[in-house]
Amino acid sequence: MGGCMGMHGINGRAYDMRRIDEEVRLGDVEIWEVSGEMMVHPFHFHGVHFEVLSRNGAAPGLRDQGLRDTVVAQEPVELLVRFAHPAVATPFMYHCHILEPEDNGMMGQFVVR
Repeated sequence: MGGCMGMHGINGRAYDMRRIDEEVRLGDVEIWEVSGEMMVHPFHFHGVHFEVLSRNGAAPGLRDQGLRDTVVAQEPVELLVRFAHPAVATPFMYHCHILEPEDNGMMGQFVVR
C-alpha cells in the first residue's frame, strides 16, 4: 500500500468518499505496508484483521504479536492482511486514528468482493 504520503493523505491522495481506493477479492491475503512520514500514526482498518510481518525490516516485537486491526507506525510496517468479510454495497475504511489527520483526509476505502 505504500506510506502515508503528504501531510494528510494516503498514497499521495486525500480521502474522497466518491472514490474506492482498493478492490480486493473475498478470501485474499495481501501484504500491505503502512508508514508515517511526519509523525507516528495509529493506523486502523475496518472489517479485516492482520498480522505484523516486520517493522522497519526487522521481526515484529512483542507489542506487534497476534491478530490486530490497528497498528502504530512511523517507520515502515509490513502487514499480512486477511480479507474474510465481504464489503460490496458499503465499503470498508482504513484511516489514521488521530482525529486531525483523519478529518483532513488521511483515510481511504476499499471493497471486498
